[in-house]
Amino acid sequence: MGLLRCSKIQADRAYSKAINVPTFLKKLINITGMNEQWVAARIKQKGDNKCIPWKNLRDLILALPDTKKKVDVFALSVYGLVVFPKALGHIDKADIDLFN
Repeated sequence: MGLLRCSKIQADRAYSKAINVPTFLKKLINITGMNEQWVAARIKQKGDNKCIPWKNLRDLILALPDTKKKVDVFALSVYGLVVFPKALGHIDKADIDLFN
């Protein structure tokens, strides 16, 4: 009941619920803590996917005063560059979906 946020669950039925999936832009705003204009200006198109360059995230890590956001952006960078590299020097939309 807690996972689906349904108050009336019947044991003999399968449930699914359509959720509001945030856009790539909204996910980056949430992770980085930056405003929409900053994030939108740094999103690039690499092939079929949207990406954000690693150098922009590196600069953000060095400039952010909030330690929690620094750790979040650093962890996202590790996921994108080391664990699931797809576009060289860029953090892919799929990495952000996984991280978020």
